[in-house]
Amino acid sequence: MRLGQAAMEALRAEITGCLKPGDELVVACPVALKGTSVIAKNKKDKLAERFSAGFIQNCISLRDAYGAGSIVWKIAQEADASALYAMGEGGFLSALWKMAEASEVGLEADFRKVPIRQETIEVCEIFDLNPYKLQADGAVLIGIRGGEALVQRLRNEGFMAEVIGIRDDMFIGEGHKYQKTFMDAVKEGYRDGILEQQPTLVNLQCDVDHPTQCMADMLHIIHEFGGVENLKGKKIAMTWAYSPSYGKPLSVPQGVIGLMTRFGMDVVLAHPEGYDVMPEVEEIAKKNAAATGGSYKKVSTMEEAFDGADIVYPKSWAPFAAMEQRTKLYQAGDQAGIDALEKQLLAQNAQHKDWTCSEEMMKRTKNGKALYLHCLPADITGLSCPEGEVDNSVFDRYLVPLYKEASYKPYIIAAMIFLAQVKDPVRALMEMDKSDAERKMF
Repeated sequence: MRLGQAAMEALRAEITGCLKPGDELVVACPVALKGTSVIAKNKKDKLAERFSAGFIQNCISLRDAYGAGSIVWKIAQEADASALYAMGEGGFLSALWKMAEASEVGLEADFRKVPIRQETIEVCEIFDLNPYKLQADGAVLIGIRGGEALVQRLRNEGFMAEVIGIRDDMFIGEGHKYQKTFMDAVKEGYRDGILEQQPTLVNLQCDVDHPTQCMADMLHIIHEFGGVENLKGKKIAMTWAYSPSYGKPLSVPQGVIGLMTRFGMDVVLAHPEGYDVMPEVEEIAKKNAAATGGSYKKVSTMEEAFDGADIVYPKSWAPFAAMEQRTKLYQAGDQAGIDALEKQLLAQNAQHKDWTCSEEMMKRTKNGKALYLHCLPADITGLSCPEGEVDNSVFDRYLVPLYKEASYKPYIIAAMIFLAQVKDPVRALMEMDKSDAERKMF
């Protein structure tokens, strides 16, 4: 039974925009935050029978800690989202129905992929509740074509209090510039009394660098090789690899060659003709290598890069010149030009399918056992795609180390925030260690 005209108009007034055929659904921020918070407040005694006071307090503060802010809405709009809905009463299921009904379309949704906090799962199990029906203030349902790009951007944006995470990697020559402009505006706002406190700003990725990822990579390397002192002279191969998608950022390879050369490592950059990185970043790598006793060189084959390597980092990225072209097309709003460029780049990528991290390629590394790195998600041959960056067998063999590599990023971000807030970090950590006896017990 269809809604009447008045009811339909009222429903559409709740939804910004309308779903279009081919749109993907994106859920920004975990669902059921508000519901979990309310239950935790009202059922403290019952929850205390099973959970600690700290856990209960975490449940109560979920909405404030993990909910979406206005920045999510802005990002989605900038990405040309077709439809937006701020969830509330009725939860995720209600949001799905409302968006489908208002748009007069059918929907398919994989509930396994809906973001949900473990705290919510635990609380719902205690009281036998459906988390998808709990009040979901703080989450946003988004309809958009090409949802993966939006998901990646949202994943790298920060919504926690006092921290603004910025990712702008799409526009070559513009992303880093925008971040600096934003930083200056925040400082000015604090100086002029508009902001009560100065937020910590973390570069989560830009067109030039991906500092949190590359520092997490480095921390992983340090642990694997037993300390910073053991890195000098180690060979790391930062190589392009084939991907069935286009437009992957240059920030990871640029960040790697810029950072690893600071530790006296022998850094090799390899890519097919036309897949150059920013020349100014290469100059930084050369200067770092000269200052630390390491080396930096560029080669034209994956084989040469892998030969004798201690560490390999095969990853796809878009040609620098093409990214410059894409920036101009985006700025001009030329969708036809963007579509044509995509076809061109996919065809260009397809000429280099032999650039893949195969078992044979890994045998060329030092003792055939080089440390394999990737920023994830990887294009895995035979698993996520027919042909990609890395063989399934190689990826599977390094699965645990890859999880470790990924796990360091939150600590890197936390450290960056801490260093920005504390004048004497060593002293502050030592004082925290002395006073936090309760925490040490864990």
